[in-house]
Amino acid sequence: MKKIISILVASFALQLSGCATTTNSSQSGVTRSQFLLMPASQVDQMSAQAYAQTLTEAKQKSTLNVDKAMYNRVNTISQRLIAQVGVFRPDAKDWAWEVNVEKNDQLNAYCMPGGKIMVFSGLVEKIKATDDELAAVIGHEIAHALREHGRERMSQAYVQQFGLQALAAFVGNGVAGAATMQGAGLGSQLFFALPNGREQERESDRIGLELAARAGYNPDAAVTLWQKMSAGNTGAPPEFLSTHPASENRIADLKALAPKVRPLYLAAKRK
Repeated sequence: MKKIISILVASFALQLSGCATTTNSSQSGVTRSQFLLMPASQVDQMSAQAYAQTLTEAKQKSTLNVDKAMYNRVNTISQRLIAQVGVFRPDAKDWAWEVNVEKNDQLNAYCMPGGKIMVFSGLVEKIKATDDELAAVIGHEIAHALREHGRERMSQAYVQQFGLQALAAFVGNGVAGAATMQGAGLGSQLFFALPNGREQERESDRIGLELAARAGYNPDAAVTLWQKMSAGNTGAPPEFLSTHPASENRIADLKALAPKVRPLYLAAKRK
């Protein structure tokens, strides 16, 4: 019985210490407390290794940054967005940011923990994205990194896999032992295999919209972006069958938030 009580107490203490919000309060209104058990340094290291492997494979296939004009365009937009990340978290200004474009027909982009950005050429070419629309989607992906959604998913996966006893051991030892490393491996797999949750997607929509506005990109472009994305992804499941918000709901949320961040966009345009 004492052992069970110790496990429960240690687990409760760990949950309290693992709860935090990763970004500052702003116009976007994202303040949710997050469960962040996995060490940020470990998550960033795994992500950097995975990103490096992705770049190596793309180079071998001759699909990395093959269109210089497209790369320059994506990089210019990304750098303007990166310049604004300090509003949400000052430490992100010092991340080892990287921006690359892979020749791939998918309508996709991502930003891994620690600021590793990848944009697929299909996102630019298939929907004929404007600069404002590209800023909306890249800003959305950067927001995932700022909010550490990948680390959050890994932490949740660790708990589900190893339970209270492993949590207690983690607290008692103060180090990431063998079980933690196994959990990290599981979390890494889930980071790449599973989508973000609905609330995480909504948070990234909101922060991404504000980030783009602060960088001088029209927030209304987020609406036209998702309209194009929706048209390009016919057959998507309804919202109750998916972790992602349905397109019509996402668009409605963006339309409601756009007027709140438009003054930021207008101020950036005047500079």
